[in-house]
Amino acid sequence: MSVIIEPANAEDIPRLVELLNDLFGIELDFTADATRQVRGLEMLMSEAAKYDRQTIAVARNDAGIPVGMATAQLIVSTAEGALSAWIEDVIVHPEHRRQGIGSMLIGHLLEWAKARGATRAQLVADQENESADFFYASLSWRSTQLIVRRQSIRQHE
Repeated sequence: MSVIIEPANAEDIPRLVELLNDLFGIELDFTADATRQVRGLEMLMSEAAKYDRQTIAVARNDAGIPVGMATAQLIVSTAEGALSAWIEDVIVHPEHRRQGIGSMLIGHLLEWAKARGATRAQLVADQENESADFFYASLSWRSTQLIVRRQSIRQHE
């Protein structure tokens, strides 16, 4: 099977929601909610079209079906004095893992970020996901002294 990596489009959203459902089944901090995932993907695509500071990369199989995805957003890093890429939502369909697709997605996002002036990238992975930890380590991603914390600031719906 050959795979191409390219930006997602609106027609991909249902399949990307399925992939995110798999991912959020692994990540203990999140719960799959198709309505929210559709809204988030639509927001990323809309912002990407306006500002070119966000992207959703998809890995397509020979039939054009997304079998993997990853997102990146650029933020300003005061430590770097430059842009930094924040990478999330890295997931490859279980039937297509261990074929280099995850590496291709990460490589694509790093090139995307570098082309926009980013000098650093960071990503988030669940602490309990040992296979993800091994995968990122194999790509020379290093752990840091930083931890991620979160707090809900959700508006009443």
